[in-house]
Amino acid sequence: MAGAVEARLEELNISLPEAPAPAANYVPYVRTGDQVFVSGQVPWVGSERNFVGKVGAEFSIEDGQAAARVVALNIIAQVRAACDGDLDRVVRCVKLGGFVNCTPDFINHPQVINGASDLMVEIFGDAGRHARFAVGAPALPFDVAVEIDAVFEVK
Repeated sequence: MAGAVEARLEELNISLPEAPAPAANYVPYVRTGDQVFVSGQVPWVGSERNFVGKVGAEFSIEDGQAAARVVALNIIAQVRAACDGDLDRVVRCVKLGGFVNCTPDFINHPQVINGASDLMVEIFGDAGRHARFAVGAPALPFDVAVEIDAVFEVK
């Protein structure tokens, strides 16, 4: 029987990807006590890089939000792996840290990262509300538009 979060994903017609493998010498998440720290995730779908380029140049705010949403799905996939496949073990999304690869004059970083924040609330309800930062960066790994890390409380 699917859990409540899996049922919510199905209701939203969202299919989570497999948890992406790390791109270097680190682990994709660390579970310590009742917290899961998710390493920075990027908008990869499978092994395909998506949203390569800068917000404010190649991408609009809406494109950046779509990239952040893809990143959020990868974050949730990592949390699912950390919880042995049971997303009902999530107590709360505690914090998201968002980086936006953007032009020097771009100032709407929070709007871009809203793509991830909104998805957390859509999926987890009030447990998806979190602390957050959203900043601009002159470059990100693989020239992707968005990178986000996360902290979750789990049981």
